[in-house]
Amino acid sequence: MARVWQQPFLNVFRHFKVDEWKRSTKEGDVAAVTDKTLKCTVYRVRGAVSASNYIQLPKTSTQSLGLTGRYLYVLFRPLPAKHFVIHLDVSTEDSQVIRVSFSNLFKEFKSTATWLQFPFICEAGTPREGVAFPGARWTCLQLDLHDILLVYLQRCYSHLKGVRLCASMLVRSLYTSDLCFDPAVTVAEARRAKLPVTPIPQEMAFPVPKGESWHDRYVHIRFPSGSSHEPSELVQKSGFPPEAAGHVPRLLPSPVACSKPARGSRAFVVQKHDPTASRWATSMPRPLPEVSVSCECSEVSCVAGPGGCIQEPSAWVEATDEHAAGDGPHVSAHQPTVEPVASEDIALREPPGRKQSLPEAALGKKRFQQRSFLPDPILRLKGVIGFGGHSTKWALWTPDGAAVVYPCHAVIVILHIETREQRLFLGHTDKVSALALDGSSSLLASAQTRPHSMLRLWDFQTGSCLALFRSPVHTISSLSFSSNGELLCGVGKDRHGRTTVLVWGMAQLGRGGEAVILAKAHSDADVQAFQIAFFDEARMASCGRGSVRLWRLRGGALRSCAVDLGEHHTLEFTDLAFGPAQDGHTLYVCSRSGHILEIDHQRMAVRHARRLLPLQNPRDPLAQKQTFSSGPGIAISGLSVSRSACAVGSEDGYLRLWPLDFSSVLLEAEHEGPVSSVRVSPSGLRVLSTTSSGHLGFLDIPSQEYCVLVRSHTAPVLALATEHSRGQLATVSQDRTVRVWDLATLQQLYDFTSPEEAPRAVAFHPTQPTFFCGFSSGAVRSFSLEAAEVLVEHRCHRGAITGLAASPDGRFLFSTCSLGALAQYHSGAPRCHILRVAANVVCQEACPSASILAVSEDSCLLAFVGPSNYTVSIVDTASLDELLRVDISALDLAGSCLDSAVALCFGPSPPGHLLVSTSSNVIAMLDARSGRVVRELSCGQSAACASLALSADGRFLLTAAERVVRLWDYTMQAGLSCQVCATPPPQVYIGHSEPVRAVAFTPDQQQLLSVGDAVFLWDILVPREGWSPGSVQGAPGPPLTCEAGPGAGELEGVASGARRAPRQVSVSPPVLPPQPGLCAGSPEDFDGALFPSDKSRGPEDLHQASGPSVLVQKEAGRAGDGACGVTGGPWDLDRRPHPCGWPSACSTGGARARPPARPNSYRHFTARYKASSPAQGLCLPPAGDEWLRLKAVLGYNGNGRTNLVWSPDTGFFAYTCGCLVVVEDLHSGAQQHWLGHPEEISTLALSHDAQVLASASGRSGAASRCQIRLWDVPRGSCRQLFSHHDTAVQALAFSLDDRLLVTLGDCGDGTLALWSMATCELLSSTRLPEPVHGMAFSPWHTGELACVGQGILTLQLLWGQAGDVSLQAHWEPVPEEVGACELSSLCYGAAPLLYCGSNEGQVCVWDTHAGCCFLAWEADDGEIGVLLCSGTWLVSGSNTRRLRLWAVGAVPELRRRGSGARSSSVFLERELTLDGAVVSAVFHDSMDMGVVGTAAGTLWYISWAEGTSTRLISGHRSKVNEVAFSPNESHCATCSDDGSVRVWCVASMELLIQFQVLSQSCLCLAWSPQSCGRPEEQHVAAGYSDGTLRVFSIPRSAIELKLYPRAAALTALTFSADGQTIVSGDKDGLVAVSHLRTGMTFRVLSDHRGARICTLQSTRKECGDFGAEGTDLWLAASGDQRVSVWASDWLRDHCELVDWLSFPAPSLTEVRVLAAPWAQCPRIPPCTVPPQVPSCLPPSLAAFCPWDPALLVCAGLGVYPEVVFYSLRQKQVVEKIPLPFFAVSMSLSPGAHLVAIGFSERMVRLLDCASGAVQDFMGHDDSVQLCRFAPSAQLLFTAAHSEILVWEVTGH
Repeated sequence: MARVWQQPFLNVFRHFKVDEWKRSTKEGDVAAVTDKTLKCTVYRVRGAVSASNYIQLPKTSTQSLGLTGRYLYVLFRPLPAKHFVIHLDVSTEDSQVIRVSFSNLFKEFKSTATWLQFPFICEAGTPREGVAFPGARWTCLQLDLHDILLVYLQRCYSHLKGVRLCASMLVRSLYTSDLCFDPAVTVAEARRAKLPVTPIPQEMAFPVPKGESWHDRYVHIRFPSGSSHEPSELVQKSGFPPEAAGHVPRLLPSPVACSKPARGSRAFVVQKHDPTASRWATSMPRPLPEVSVSCECSEVSCVAGPGGCIQEPSAWVEATDEHAAGDGPHVSAHQPTVEPVASEDIALREPPGRKQSLPEAALGKKRFQQRSFLPDPILRLKGVIGFGGHSTKWALWTPDGAAVVYPCHAVIVILHIETREQRLFLGHTDKVSALALDGSSSLLASAQTRPHSMLRLWDFQTGSCLALFRSPVHTISSLSFSSNGELLCGVGKDRHGRTTVLVWGMAQLGRGGEAVILAKAHSDADVQAFQIAFFDEARMASCGRGSVRLWRLRGGALRSCAVDLGEHHTLEFTDLAFGPAQDGHTLYVCSRSGHILEIDHQRMAVRHARRLLPLQNPRDPLAQKQTFSSGPGIAISGLSVSRSACAVGSEDGYLRLWPLDFSSVLLEAEHEGPVSSVRVSPSGLRVLSTTSSGHLGFLDIPSQEYCVLVRSHTAPVLALATEHSRGQLATVSQDRTVRVWDLATLQQLYDFTSPEEAPRAVAFHPTQPTFFCGFSSGAVRSFSLEAAEVLVEHRCHRGAITGLAASPDGRFLFSTCSLGALAQYHSGAPRCHILRVAANVVCQEACPSASILAVSEDSCLLAFVGPSNYTVSIVDTASLDELLRVDISALDLAGSCLDSAVALCFGPSPPGHLLVSTSSNVIAMLDARSGRVVRELSCGQSAACASLALSADGRFLLTAAERVVRLWDYTMQAGLSCQVCATPPPQVYIGHSEPVRAVAFTPDQQQLLSVGDAVFLWDILVPREGWSPGSVQGAPGPPLTCEAGPGAGELEGVASGARRAPRQVSVSPPVLPPQPGLCAGSPEDFDGALFPSDKSRGPEDLHQASGPSVLVQKEAGRAGDGACGVTGGPWDLDRRPHPCGWPSACSTGGARARPPARPNSYRHFTARYKASSPAQGLCLPPAGDEWLRLKAVLGYNGNGRTNLVWSPDTGFFAYTCGCLVVVEDLHSGAQQHWLGHPEEISTLALSHDAQVLASASGRSGAASRCQIRLWDVPRGSCRQLFSHHDTAVQALAFSLDDRLLVTLGDCGDGTLALWSMATCELLSSTRLPEPVHGMAFSPWHTGELACVGQGILTLQLLWGQAGDVSLQAHWEPVPEEVGACELSSLCYGAAPLLYCGSNEGQVCVWDTHAGCCFLAWEADDGEIGVLLCSGTWLVSGSNTRRLRLWAVGAVPELRRRGSGARSSSVFLERELTLDGAVVSAVFHDSMDMGVVGTAAGTLWYISWAEGTSTRLISGHRSKVNEVAFSPNESHCATCSDDGSVRVWCVASMELLIQFQVLSQSCLCLAWSPQSCGRPEEQHVAAGYSDGTLRVFSIPRSAIELKLYPRAAALTALTFSADGQTIVSGDKDGLVAVSHLRTGMTFRVLSDHRGARICTLQSTRKECGDFGAEGTDLWLAASGDQRVSVWASDWLRDHCELVDWLSFPAPSLTEVRVLAAPWAQCPRIPPCTVPPQVPSCLPPSLAAFCPWDPALLVCAGLGVYPEVVFYSLRQKQVVEKIPLPFFAVSMSLSPGAHLVAIGFSERMVRLLDCASGAVQDFMGHDDSVQLCRFAPSAQLLFTAAHSEILVWEVTGH
């Protein structure tokens, strides 16, 4: 109500009684005088000093006017030859006060966070520049306060707080209003001429003598101007009288603010119009001014500065005058002082898709004559690849059904169905959140995100924007037009989170008016969908969570009433639609639970309620087809109603077409993802559908065909590559897909999905039909476009791939990674192979962009950013010899910070330029041969150019920064000298709603591409052959709708490939509910986790539903022999093993099936990623002669699932650690270790008689299948080995009689295999239709097996006469009462009960006899992964770390009550919180005690009687970095990446102490020596990744000291011989020396600077002096193959270099290892990668020899893998012992002449230096990164990742 009294306008002087000066104040010479022109009293303010002569409202600055009007009208006249100042204090919504000042005293625009200063400049004819001319006229200054704050400071206007009018001026009054008045038109004139304008009220009007024109006497200035929407011909019609041409005051502000001055000039345009000649759209107020897209008139323009600074006329001055003056007014210019701050500012004011035209500008009396840059604009957006952005639910039919309208992020696309032509509506600056089209195809409404929502109204036929305004609510979620287009409804949330419904009137829009809010209503009800009734525009309907409301607009008020839903009031409604007239316009509403309600909107009551069922009850023999009834439903996301049918889209991926009585399904189509919306065409013959996976298509009902229209990435596109011969485009995206598109049709050809790793870079081979892709794991893979498969994989990188480039001649491929490695491949061969790998040559910091790697056009030069981001290196492509290194930081010596390189691009040769984009927004053109700076090009934008491309002929330069694409005339730029300041500016194009990641020219150079949120294809509007620099023919600007696309003929092949014929399904008794994607062919050309498709796929199946769908089909024989069908008998799942692990299946239209996506359940095993592979050809010792015997294993594999077994009767207890099965005696702690698995073990199962243990591991590089081993428990040996599953085994289970073993593959495998324990043969293998989370054999029936997932699948084993096995299935979905969840675990209880846990924390109890769930309760907050039941007790474990004990003794009694059972009889008895998610558990039959394993790697002993948990086994969670021993070997300490330091008892291997530092990694460790002054004081020093060094006291179990030797991560530690000094090394190569007592760092050695310190070791100097003084001898080895030896006496602060060893880098020869598990299939041979460790080089290992102190033993140094013995006395290498691989860890035995060496090939070698004999030992499942002998030489500790193996040294 605070605004009502100010409407329609407010006279500020009258309201505040200025004449009384009680609520206002005056200072200086202020007087009331009578003006002869206006014939009324005005106030004169004059004086020499403006600040001392003024009128101020309100009286004091602490008060506020509180005026909320959007427009402020100042009626004033500047005094001749004087200056004046107007100060406005404006308050924002966040209570910030901004001062806005206008004055002719200001020379330039200035801005701060709280002050805007706009110059008011009067032009020629004045005595002095800026002061008012003698004939100054009365002026109506109209200020849009809302837009001033929004455009210049991005703040929201609240109210006007105060005004100060300073000398010198005459002022009549101030007015505020929300209306935009035309001061030249009175009410009488507007009424008489019927002008579509808002006339000025009589009180505000200036008097005009009869016969004269208002424009002859007065001036109207509107700022910022809203007339930028006017057609350019209006500007040509307007003009000034010749005598007044130089006397028009104008505002010259800059639209943006920043601190940097910009060079060049800025010009702004005076616009004039005659009201009588204006058209209907000209005088509409616009919140944000736009620039007309017409280029016919150069007056409508802006000037861009030399640095690409966009200088658009956002603040326009309208000087209304009806006389013309030649070619228009003179345009003044001045020096701007600001540059754009962010691309968002540009996006707010530039018309998307094109730049502003570039007129000639004037700078005072000097004019800069510049050549025009090409046709303006030169680019036109031809097409986009993408769909959705904010939401995928918006896709509309045009009324004629010939085209569809959908958003692509910030672009609105109209796609013609037949021709595939695109019309693009450009203008939004953020993602489009809602669309609406009126019934006559004349108006299109669209809303964009970000509060408050910006709405645009479009002329649908021409594509022009009719209106642009902000809604008073946040993001608009729904829009709806009335059928006649006169009403528009929108739904959103206000700032308080309340649902707000708005109704705009469109009646005046076509007659010069604007959209007006007719009604506004708030509601507490949730609104998911809103629609205006097509038969009555005053009636609306909405639906949401628990609510269906009917709305009515009457008398300017919008009211609603809730429909009585009865029992359905708790449903979540998702969509609605009004039915045809024949059924009384019934309102149809659908819900997420599968309900469809028919509502009588007249009676406001539910007429019918139906529910979408997967299938009828299988026990009902009369059921023949799908109907609506009670039971479990399928979530419906959208519906649409035609005259005879209702289309329903559901989250199971199906589009179903029903008759209006819902008697049977007429047609259905299956999609690849959940359907998000459906729309029936106006003719009712087509159904448009969208999916959440970014697909858009339609079902043609007469032909029963489905056509895919659009496919898109679902996440930002990271990189692109183009192919020359085929015209193809490859893109990689954050959605983990690689897609290949046809540039001619913009249709998808292939897609490759990588679920486990993200693609980062892509490049096509120049001549072969292959492309290369780099991944986040460091892998580089070559893909064949002909075979749609992976050709070869390389893993020479350890970091994520940051760059990928192929030489134009096709000989070489180059890749870079985040760890600084550069790899060179020979790509000329059919299968590329690695040639060289260079370490630490590429920038290792955060990758500045995807363009840090470039190859010259002649394939001779390679440029990259590195070794640091401040330098650019140029090397020879063949030899990688460095030719040039350019220091980018030296280019801008005057800058405040160092300049770094961001992106690179080679130009054509000659002249052979290398273009470098820098962080200071400059593009440097370098001579690629000399490194000389040829020219610097200032980009001007606030963000650095992330990508740049140069056309093949060197004419165009394309750059991208933030959301803006710029095109430069490169020929002009290169031809100008460096001294020229005013360079031709670029053309700027916007339209992306997210930062542009990459740009490129197409191979034919006729188009260019930009990718970010979507893929944009731009046409270059100039013939390449006829182009010449500077030639401009004034090409007309394109309309906002860009039409492009191939003809029908071009799309015929693609379209036909996307359409599928409907599949006929015969009538049969229903067996199981239909499931998506089951009847599809298997990928015969590929086997792995990266799945290609050679053609764009539509929905997999299209059914003319005369019967139910098939869940799983019977298959007999080989792949391809199966037939998809329905039988009347039991569900027969028998299938013989498929050679590649894929089921036989029927194919529809050539579609290929994909395995289901990985379920969101922690119950599924995921093998830890390992870059290593097992070694071949080991020197294994003969039995009985081993030098090492595995004594103990520290750790438990918390990554496994159900990998813990215990038999209370026999006492057998086993668990897994890595690839080992550890059998432990719980009484003595003695361990047995069963070796044999090559990979990490996923799960275990123990037979009921405890005689057989089954274990399963993942697929390794040496085998194509997962290993399953059967162990003889009494003998401790493996009795059988078999394999079947492809990826991983998730679960194992023995039958009740132990005759059968069932194995369950993970989600990628999807098979369930049945094995005979008698013969160990595979009896049956079944492909499951959906992921299964758990399984268990029935304890009552030998042949019954239960599986849980989206429901319960019970399998009954049927034995044939020939001994074959088939499975009969029974399916029970999750009850509706439990909610939309999946079952994740199960266990059997007392007969006939089955307990199931869900991923939402519920426990459901099923009656297996009745086949129903009768009880459920909330048992946890997270997913329940473990359930165990015995007698009256139930144990549940979840991923919330909670273990709970439930009393379920009353559940059997509750079963008898059936549906009336209540969970109040189930009691929680005990609860324990452990250290991680519960992954394994086993309990005694009495349930009073048990053992539980957690994901943290801990085994707990649980005693429910005492309510305690005791730690049994505990290991590190992450990689173990170091082991250190106490001097007496009683204890040892380990450190890990998990930030913990753990102290163990060596004798029992029990954990004694744990020190934990959060959010840091502990990288190194050292135990103080015994020689320190007080032996009882034992300390452990630990170095962390943040550079801290912590010293722990072991006796006191506390931290004693914390110091920061350096800021970099500490990588090595050692104590001095006396234990009083700590020497630490960091990753930067610095060695710091610190006192233990004081913590003071008193010396820093920088000799190894630049390379990581790998090893530090200190010993007492006992043998000679080696030519140096000191008490200690210590060494340091760094990653650059250097070792230094020092003599020191730290008490005397003495340190002296003894020796310095430098070795050449290793020659990384190729070795054969198998590809990663995802790529292993019969057609992919082993690939070759060099044996690498992080940073691509092996670590530098060095140690003093214990048996000869004068010897230094080194490994990892030199050209070849070997152990080097160096004599400090002789200063030379005395012995070399070759090794099979490069060592990654080494330790020397203090007792015998033994050296233990760990390799990345998962093996440990024990080398006898005396005899030269070697023995190799296996047992690790990853690279052995740590080897340490104990001081007694009796024990050897080795570590691989988190597992620690303790070996007993025997025989030496």
